Amino acid sequence: MKRITIVDVAKKAGVSKGTVSAVINGKNTVKPETRDHILKVMKEMNFRPKGVARNLKNGVQDKSIGIIIKDLNYPFYTAIASGVKEYANSKGYSVIITSSENDHESEKKFSHLFSTKDIKGAIIAPIVEGTAEIEHLFNLKMLNFPFVLLEDVKGIQANVVAIDNLKAIKNAVKYLIDSGHTKIVHFAGPPQSSHTQERIEGFRHAFSESTLVFHPDMIVPVGSDYEESFKRTIEYFSNKSREDYPTAIVCFNDLQALSVILALKELNIKVPDDISIIGNDDIFYAKIYPVPLTTIRAPQREIGRKAAEILIRNIESNTLLPVEKVVLETELIIRESTKVLNKN
Repeated sequence: MKRITIVDVAKKAGVSKGTVSAVINGKNTVKPETRDHILKVMKEMNFRPKGVARNLKNGVQDKSIGIIIKDLNYPFYTAIASGVKEYANSKGYSVIITSSENDHESEKKFSHLFSTKDIKGAIIAPIVEGTAEIEHLFNLKMLNFPFVLLEDVKGIQANVVAIDNLKAIKNAVKYLIDSGHTKIVHFAGPPQSSHTQERIEGFRHAFSESTLVFHPDMIVPVGSDYEESFKRTIEYFSNKSREDYPTAIVCFNDLQALSVILALKELNIKVPDDISIIGNDDIFYAKIYPVPLTTIRAPQREIGRKAAEILIRNIESNTLLPVEKVVLETELIIRESTKVLNKN
């Protein structure tokens, strides 16, 4: 199948090769209506931008994919990256691993860099916090640049690999209810995150399937940043009397859970004697936290492998493939941060 070139796009769009190049490289020298027209033509022609080809010494073209994770220091993402690398290497692809460090501009920069160089496709853990825009993801779609997201982003029809957040949190809350807990709260993550909303829904579902009544104040917006979570935990308990304390907290992720445990220690609240804590992810050091953490185990390496599999399948297809959304199961791992009050 003949590869569509910039010249082909320029001819069909009725513009110069330089104008098409300016659009691909994100330059603001092109009028918005011309840019939109060119992007539409690119999509119609199934054009994929190609940077300067890099060849190996033996003359075989180097096949590379990129991954943009959120935090190089958080083991959840490094485990996913390992899964990506494992599968990609088995198919002859090298992997370029970058980190946005939870900075939206960095994510935009890396996604643009990947799409304009000879990187075949990308796996992205998208920033959805604050006022983050998703125009760069739309641009990738318009350029037919293959990518897979590690979280559903509202408004983008894209390949996604994620866990069943709703079911995972529902099972965790059900375990607490079955263990005799009646005063349970959920420390939620970033409000714009689909993971946050799915976990809140899972929390609500658990109550709807029990004799306990859900109240909106059981959802406490805490975020996922360590320092922010610590501060908000202190604030939450400082405004409550001891008799109003929850007996259990289900956290957005393991990093948040660690900050909650350390904040409770500062407040002289014991885990699990006073309050049980459940995390989410089962990162490798969850078992060596100050109190070994009961948590939801996500199949991190499998997430990476599946994302790489979908990405490479799209890269190697001569036609646009239907969008795939893969949801993987989780497992509740019981450790010492939770206490059975009485078995129901």
